[in-house]
Amino acid sequence: MNVYDFQATDIRGKSRNLSEFSGKVLLIVNTASACGFTPQYEGLQELQDKYPDDLTVLAFPCNQFGAQEKGSDAEIATFCDLTFKVSFPLFSKIEVNGDGAHPLYKYLTHEEPGILGTEAIKWNFTKFLIGRDGVPIARYAPTTTPAAIEPDVVKAIGA
Repeated sequence: MNVYDFQATDIRGKSRNLSEFSGKVLLIVNTASACGFTPQYEGLQELQDKYPDDLTVLAFPCNQFGAQEKGSDAEIATFCDLTFKVSFPLFSKIEVNGDGAHPLYKYLTHEEPGILGTEAIKWNFTKFLIGRDGVPIARYAPTTTPAAIEPDVVKAIGA
């Protein structure tokens, strides 16, 4: 099993198989529009722009942390476009923890547990780096900036 075995609904309501990203390095992030880490959208977009042929950022809005993503999918899409000119795929709002967690996040948190082996996502902008083979490589805390992850991205790309 790997990331390419999952599907998710994008921000426009279209079901997408993650296998369409097969062969690319992925950076999967649970996001929120009203979080102190929201400016990381800018850094995520910079990574996407710098490695467009090899990397795809996948953003999954989530309202489970401090109710910091209250908007509808349309409002989230507009915010990301107008504020950060996001060009990478945005997905429909999901849950990342608990019984209602999206299957992709159940898989990611099991494969790459956090501190002391806990599987739960602690906050918005937790990031997962996925290799070209669809297998998780690393998990990063919300405080870890996209720029700090870039050396690992470059290594995963093989550049």
